[in-house]
Amino acid sequence: MESPPLEGSTVAIPEMREAEIFAAMLERRGATVLRCPLVAIRDAPDPAPVLRWAREFAQGGCDDLILMTGEGLRRILGCLDSHEPALREVFVQALGGVRRITRGPKPARALRELGLKPDIAADPPTTDGVMASLQPHELRGRRVGLQLYGTAPNRPLVEFLQAHGARVLTVAPYVYADAADDRAVLDLLDRVRSGEVDVVAFTSTPQVERLFAVAPAEAVVAALANTVVAAVGPVVARSLHRHGVEARVMPEESFFLKPLTSGIEEALADRRRARQTPGA
Repeated sequence: MESPPLEGSTVAIPEMREAEIFAAMLERRGATVLRCPLVAIRDAPDPAPVLRWAREFAQGGCDDLILMTGEGLRRILGCLDSHEPALREVFVQALGGVRRITRGPKPARALRELGLKPDIAADPPTTDGVMASLQPHELRGRRVGLQLYGTAPNRPLVEFLQAHGARVLTVAPYVYADAADDRAVLDLLDRVRSGEVDVVAFTSTPQVERLFAVAPAEAVVAALANTVVAAVGPVVARSLHRHGVEARVMPEESFFLKPLTSGIEEALADRRRARQTPGA
């Protein structure tokens, strides 16, 4: 019987939200999964600004809505469910009446859960992609809701919208928080540095930033040089690149866990073949 493709490999996943789904995909292929969630996603500590934004949106306060993450839409709805459930139906109705712009497949999936779909899908799924996708469209005088990821203000996108005459209404429905303590992160780096880990698979930019916040940049770069670095998409790959790390694995089109897992499988197969080649 043929061995599972990832048998004998150890894959570290900093993922928190979908850790068990990701781990199951890897384990079915024979990998040993090292879980070290670097960041957690939590509701905004003060729901009042989210509720104020949602009320204005539900009352027709926006012509467009830019969804940067699927998590953001789900957290807005969760905030309504917890604090003002009567507003949810009105909010979803208003959502159906605006022009919906998505950055990547995850917010598109969150819309589909409500029976909706994007009107404009950014390509590539980045802030630059959102701006490029909006370039041909008239924005002057339009009221644009912008769901932020984390609490980062995304000044480039806000300034782009304002420069084109739009009024921007931002909402930050969740925050990032440390998940693993610093010692656990340093232990992960030690294991990567020592060659115990075959792949580190990053699925969000905050994971990358947390790693570089805990340890000196040169130490992180040196450790990651001893493994295959995988990124779920171009935003994460760009974050790694800014820190001097190149992702060797990244899905070409569909930025989800399944294609990422397939890419990891291919990269490790290539590495095994290279090692078996005489003189390699």
